[in-house]
Amino acid sequence: MTSPGLHAVWGYRCAHQLWKWRRRILARMLSNWLRFVTGIEIHPGAKIGRRLVIDHGMGVVIGETAVIGDDVLIFHGVTLGGKEFTRSKRHPTIGNNVMIGAESIVLGNITVGDNVKIGAGSVVTKDVAPNLVVIGGRTQS
Repeated sequence: MTSPGLHAVWGYRCAHQLWKWRRRILARMLSNWLRFVTGIEIHPGAKIGRRLVIDHGMGVVIGETAVIGDDVLIFHGVTLGGKEFTRSKRHPTIGNNVMIGAESIVLGNITVGDNVKIGAGSVVTKDVAPNLVVIGGRTQS
């Protein structure tokens, strides 16, 4: 009950509902307040599945068009960001049962498949097939 990651996800759920109701300014105000309180920035437009865990979440950033599946574990300093500013989808899609290690960066409109493990400090800018391990940006089966 004292985890900032849990508070960030709960707050995101409220902000996301406001976003869907087209109360965009209120949603952004709530998400900005949550960033100040928790150190975790989740855009209210992102789509997040069930049971997301943000462990030691300081510095986590999840962009507006990011899509995150079920049972995903994210550690501190992770960025799910875009490479360019356009009105189309520009952030990653993360599959189910994915682990993203500390200080990893996943950029662009790419897909990370189910059951992928991304090692700490990795930079991922290309699609990752399911059931792989990514270490430093290189994939291993």
